Amino acid sequence: MSDPFGIVAPSGPVAPLLALGGLVIVALVSVGLFSGRLPTIAGNGGGSSGPPPTVAPPSVVNPEPKAASVAGMFVYAKLGNIWLQQGTTVRQLTKQDSDRDPRFSADGSYVYFVRTQSRHARAPIGGVATDVTLDIPVLMRVKSDGSAGAEEVDSGAYSLGGGYRWFYWLRQPTPGPDGKTLAVVSDGPDPFRSNRDVVLQTMSVGGGRLTLANAPEESPLGHQDPAWRPDGRLIAFTHNARGSSASRGSPSIWKYDVSSHHASPITGGGYEQPSWSPDGRYLAVTKVNNQGTDVVIVDVRDGAEVARLTNDDRSWAPVWSPNGDEIGYLHDKGGLIDLRVAKLAGAAPGWTLTDTVEMTTNSGLDGESRPDWFVPPNERTPVPSAGSSAGPTVSGVPPSEIP
Repeated sequence: MSDPFGIVAPSGPVAPLLALGGLVIVALVSVGLFSGRLPTIAGNGGGSSGPPPTVAPPSVVNPEPKAASVAGMFVYAKLGNIWLQQGTTVRQLTKQDSDRDPRFSADGSYVYFVRTQSRHARAPIGGVATDVTLDIPVLMRVKSDGSAGAEEVDSGAYSLGGGYRWFYWLRQPTPGPDGKTLAVVSDGPDPFRSNRDVVLQTMSVGGGRLTLANAPEESPLGHQDPAWRPDGRLIAFTHNARGSSASRGSPSIWKYDVSSHHASPITGGGYEQPSWSPDGRYLAVTKVNNQGTDVVIVDVRDGAEVARLTNDDRSWAPVWSPNGDEIGYLHDKGGLIDLRVAKLAGAAPGWTLTDTVEMTTNSGLDGESRPDWFVPPNERTPVPSAGSSAGPTVSGVPPSEIP
């Protein structure tokens, strides 16, 4: 990625720091599965940082025949574009080469995502009016059936007054079950003056005012990976923290109660990217260690690992099927990233892994963007509750029994 002021990380949130009187750009902090760039100052030469880029794979996705056995549809990113897959049928929804973080709306009719748009602007850098190029995150949505082009919902660009412009981050827009609210991670609405980190916030699905969650953070590392519990009462998210060494972070999973505005930890360090089971009792998460990442299942009540789905140090970004019996995730094989689905049998927490379906093969998906999964109501099956072969989903479980 060509940007002399950027830090591109294989994983983690970007926390832009705007300090020293609100007028000096300092850095971008990268941990987990984010990447980002600072503004490019006009006339600085625009050299490239890091090794030369590799040749991109062809802009196609190769579905595996066994993918036809998996219910519902997926969205994911490849080469900065949004793709939708249903069984062995794959469609490209966008073609802008700058799109990421796709998520289905509650009813599956839309896919929300973030598009980066470069715009020339002027900003008071170090107290001096300076021409800059801002890489602005824009909240977008597109119909999942491809019947209409993508439309802008909101933008991180804003005015500083006096003809100056700046932007705030919008990442991982995640629609809630109510169909009205998005969870995002952002440093808005005015990081230039507030020096806010990239943290959990909510906003309307139509854009507009950001509402800050009352969730602790370890500045400047912030939060990432918001995930709504199926009943909409809790948001699980990754709380980033410093690890025992300067080179590694120590992310953990927390939950935020949207009614009481209270946040509390679920796991200890070493876990990120939560995805709820349909009954709201378990989370599929990415386990981080010194060798790489794997997909495991933890109990929401105490954060204990109850199942391990991979043991290859090359798997991450789980997404739990609304049917409850499958978990999708990204996997790196030979430098190419693909989507896999683990098929589960039995009742929680004693699942048995019966098969792994390679939804795509040698497709080179974008590893920094998590996939999402939607199953239409007519394709959904009863979700087993803990300790039984069949049972209610979270909407049918008494609140006192939900962790």
